Amino acid sequence: MKEKELIVGLDVGGTAVRIAVGSLSFTEKGEKKINILAAVSTPSEGMHRGIIGSIDDVVSSISSCVDRTERILGMPIERVWVGISGSHIISHPTHGVIGVAKSDGEITVNDVERVLEAARTIATPSNYEILHVIPKTFIVDGQSGIKDPVSMNAIRLEVDAEIIQGVSSQIRNLAKSISRARLEIEYLVFSILATAEAVLTAKQKEVGVVLVNIGASTTSVVVFEEGDVVHTSVLPVGSEHITADIAIGLRTSIDIAEQVKIDFGTANIKGVGKKDEFNLRDCGALDDEMVSRKYVSEIIEARVEEILEKVDAELKKIGRSGLLPGGAVLTGGGAKLPGLVEVAKRKLRLPASLGYSTGISGTTDKINDLSFTTAIGLVLWGAAAAGGVEENSQISHLLKRITRGGGAASKIKKFFKSFFD
Repeated sequence: MKEKELIVGLDVGGTAVRIAVGSLSFTEKGEKKINILAAVSTPSEGMHRGIIGSIDDVVSSISSCVDRTERILGMPIERVWVGISGSHIISHPTHGVIGVAKSDGEITVNDVERVLEAARTIATPSNYEILHVIPKTFIVDGQSGIKDPVSMNAIRLEVDAEIIQGVSSQIRNLAKSISRARLEIEYLVFSILATAEAVLTAKQKEVGVVLVNIGASTTSVVVFEEGDVVHTSVLPVGSEHITADIAIGLRTSIDIAEQVKIDFGTANIKGVGKKDEFNLRDCGALDDEMVSRKYVSEIIEARVEEILEKVDAELKKIGRSGLLPGGAVLTGGGAKLPGLVEVAKRKLRLPASLGYSTGISGTTDKINDLSFTTAIGLVLWGAAAAGGVEENSQISHLLKRITRGGGAASKIKKFFKSFFD
């Protein structure tokens, strides 16, 4: 296998750098399939709440993960699909209007690109960079609800879209970190969109679903309806806050609090007995100290409810609170917490489930790890861009619509390539 056949997803998170490497294969029926060849995680340094605090530390973390991955593959990694998240990412609706160019009024692909360019020419803060322009619906001569206007006849074409932006300095810092780790960026993807392609089905996106990715320092949210992105947001709270709460409540260190959360924590206080205790020494403490599991669960449940209340507030903004038939899908490292699904059902008033990667195969058990859904989703995006998924697939549909964003994709790639020239 040649290196150019590999598709590599790089997820630089607050507590870990994760790399997933995939390749294309074919089933007996000739259908395309993604195989995950390697999935590697190393501790992340230099990140704080999704923001790069030290480029040197981030470079070291990325390089360490790349080295481990290359040893597993037995070949070098040169190009990566990169996910970006963090509290600096913002999104808001936008609108574009143009007149159809052809004299006979037939809408062309060029018209679609022009109307998306018009949608992205909003007043953007000088310190922000546009990542994606995602069309929600097209309006043809006043007729709304059009998904693909190409070949239709009209005088006026409009679009309602979602524009996603990130702070320019953070994008540049991430680009520098990756370039110094001797990697070339194929494309930059808002992480939660990549995650969605790994864990959500076409049916869920059609009927309406909210995906919640609970990371270390942030929680990312995306809502789909009728197959399209309706709303996205990044909340400045994550699983690290739960750990900090435990540390304060037990008057212990962060490391011990993390171990307590992993070994004895649950988000659902029901079922935990009042006399159920554990020894803090079993979690790394120097002295014996018996701790009530119920007390720890109360601490965890309070913070989890806060996170879910913030998610519900996002749903209320768009009038979808308690109204998504596809329910809530929970993923990310923070979603491993026992009892989380039960609390989500209660707080969001929706069906809830854990979101594992689907539609892929591989020899590594990491494909069933909630922490790797973003890295695997980035592999799927890379495969779609290379024509490695079926033309009528959901991800192929979304990728085509996003990359029509008035040249946004090419602008970003040129920006990143400047670091390599």
